[in-house]
Amino acid sequence: MADSDRDTGVVDPGSYQDDRPAVAAQAPGGPRAVPAFAAGPVCGVAVAVGLVLLAVAGQFGYFGDELYFVATGKYQWAWGYADNPWLLPWLAARVDALFPGSWFALRVIPLLMTSAGVVVAGLIAREFGGGRKAQVITAAAYALSWQILASGHVLATSTVDPFLWVVVGWLVVRWARTRSDWALVWAGVVTAIAMQGKFLIAFFWIGIVVGALAVGPRGLLRRPALWVAGVITVAVTIPTLVWQVDNDWPYLLMQQVIKEQNDRLLGGTLGTIPLAVVMAGLPIGAFLLCHGLYQLLRAPDLRPYRFLGVAVVVVTVVILVAANRYYYVAGMYPLVFAASAVKVEQGAIARWWRWVPTWPVFALSVPIAVYLTLPVRPADGFTGVDLVDFQASGSLGWPDLADQTAEVYRGLPSRADTVVMGDSYWQASALDYYGRERGLPAAYGPERGYWFTGRPADSTRQVVYVGGDEKWLTQFFGRVERVGAVTLPQTTAKTANQGVPIYVLNDPVAPWPELWNRMHRP
Repeated sequence: MADSDRDTGVVDPGSYQDDRPAVAAQAPGGPRAVPAFAAGPVCGVAVAVGLVLLAVAGQFGYFGDELYFVATGKYQWAWGYADNPWLLPWLAARVDALFPGSWFALRVIPLLMTSAGVVVAGLIAREFGGGRKAQVITAAAYALSWQILASGHVLATSTVDPFLWVVVGWLVVRWARTRSDWALVWAGVVTAIAMQGKFLIAFFWIGIVVGALAVGPRGLLRRPALWVAGVITVAVTIPTLVWQVDNDWPYLLMQQVIKEQNDRLLGGTLGTIPLAVVMAGLPIGAFLLCHGLYQLLRAPDLRPYRFLGVAVVVVTVVILVAANRYYYVAGMYPLVFAASAVKVEQGAIARWWRWVPTWPVFALSVPIAVYLTLPVRPADGFTGVDLVDFQASGSLGWPDLADQTAEVYRGLPSRADTVVMGDSYWQASALDYYGRERGLPAAYGPERGYWFTGRPADSTRQVVYVGGDEKWLTQFFGRVERVGAVTLPQTTAKTANQGVPIYVLNDPVAPWPELWNRMHRP
């Protein structure tokens, strides 16, 4: 593919002078030279974050989403699900086949992705012209981002998706410097992979296109490689798109769920941007985020990459309007971190902020980030702050839930025409995964992806139902009897499984095809 095509009307990266001659140097007609990659310190940061994540990988048990991926990938595999495509269930099932029941093994994947993301973040700073200091600041800020560190503990879409955004961001930045069409082709390959985990990366490309149209390089949209990248992405995504079409696009219904959860738990639309800033990491990440966005939009020597600053703004606006999850922007953190770090390295930072991106502050940030984002506290050491306790709370007690449900099931006077159901997709996943070895039948669930895996047989007359609300259940069954509640021996703290009610339901009020449709919760 031709690399010599140059866009007109766009300032050449080599036309700006920089404090460091090696950065400003450019061969005639060729891409601007970049400093050497600071492999030692950047990879050192990556190894350090990997070791921290390895140390806590065995804590507590599967997180609820991890159980969902393992159970659906193992027992209910499909090309798509209500809340995500097929990639994560497929990965989780493959790991479980090799290491049955090992959440430690499953968490090696997010560990490696997080560590690799640290390296790619440093490479973005290098593409911007950053030397050793800028690269290390960017890598360390990414490693200490509260959102990135927290998601690095579990296999979830919030781990895989940001990492792949970071890789695409690096490839697009590299294209902007070198005009190498192969960077765009590889960006298409990575985008195709990302689309198998979550469709959100389409927002990133919308932002890139809008940015290129607004401030250049408009020639990006004329590059054949960009269209090749698009064809690759669409071709790979066809099976999961067909599944969505065949099931009336349940993925779109998830926006209602996301909005309700965001309003209830995270302050709604007004809380999205403040949380995105805070979860970048305090104080370093938050400072680099704000300072870096300004620099990416305004700094003369970053003019060739200004379209990416516009992309950050566009994507944030789209997420505010359409999605409302603060962590959907986490994959763009390195772009703005790197822009800030380059200016910090040049000394282009106001005197009263110079203390923030310094090594003492980085050192003090490490224990704070680890304590707030990772399960380093004992089972009884919950803070009472939902955002802080979320992962640990959702990882405790799944085998206990299955054990106590199995006791209820075995104690029934008759188990004929009886099924087991979990109210939430987490509970259905736990019953499906842990219940079978405890003598329970395959589990059903009315929520999210589990509703699409199938309904109980028409002959079903009795349900052991875990979780939920008694008043809600009386809409569907003539007799609703609460027979117990899950208790966790390892903790008295309020967790996702502590005190979950167990019901025995009888006398469905309608035939199961009708009842199942009425019970469905996106």
